[in-house]
Amino acid sequence: MSLMPFGDKSLDLSLPHVMGILNVTPDSFSDGGAFNSLDAALRQSEKMVQEGASIVDVGGESTRPGAAPVSIQQELDRVLPIVEAIKQRFDVIVSVDSSTAEVIQGAAHLGMGLINDVRALEREGALQAAAKTSLPICLMHMKGMPQTMQDRPDYVSVVDDVASYLMSRVAECESIGISRSRLILDPGIGFGKTLAHNLLLLKHIEVFKEMGAEVLIGLSRKTMIGEALGLPVEERLYGTMGANASAYLKGARIFRVHDVKPHVEMLALMSRIEREI
Repeated sequence: MSLMPFGDKSLDLSLPHVMGILNVTPDSFSDGGAFNSLDAALRQSEKMVQEGASIVDVGGESTRPGAAPVSIQQELDRVLPIVEAIKQRFDVIVSVDSSTAEVIQGAAHLGMGLINDVRALEREGALQAAAKTSLPICLMHMKGMPQTMQDRPDYVSVVDDVASYLMSRVAECESIGISRSRLILDPGIGFGKTLAHNLLLLKHIEVFKEMGAEVLIGLSRKTMIGEALGLPVEERLYGTMGANASAYLKGARIFRVHDVKPHVEMLALMSRIEREI
């Protein structure tokens, strides 16, 4: 058993866990606008909890390619009421997908259990805000910014380059007292990568696992699935599941997805097979 605390709850990360996506934005690539009212967000949260999600990940700033930035106040207004309402109603870990110090601080006061930052705490004040919470942190790699990240992304060696960046962020966290045991790493599938880059990262998940932190994968319905299989966004479930199954076998343990139930069932059975003696 490998227990990791997430605020008022803990997870055994020797087992796989599903993180359900709750975008409370008007412009996310797959479900933009679907859950940006409190009632709709709570209905979707309840559905994901019932389907077995260990974590509900609330995001108030779209990070799809080309996404426009939002103001701090906009993000606070979108995220904090939903974090508070979910924690009042459901027995689930609430993660917040944010790079903003004020959002991190506010959500922590309301019971957030995980900081999930696509900018790996590089935005001004985010590192210090995260350190003060004592919460676990997911550090993700993104090349560039959402507005430009898919403009001809280039690497010397994508696996080595992403691993080097994440190790530099781990070192930065450790330098201000954030223990590596609090850190989760995400190679950032689709964030400034071509299809070939994404496939290489997924092939070598063990490189990130060997860095001494748990690994989170977020590739649900992404363009790479569409490019690899020639499918529109609404038909990418099976491709998403195949890629996540591969990542699980290579050591990933947290899976950020839109489709909770099929992933919970798939991963439960894969885990059972792995543990059977």
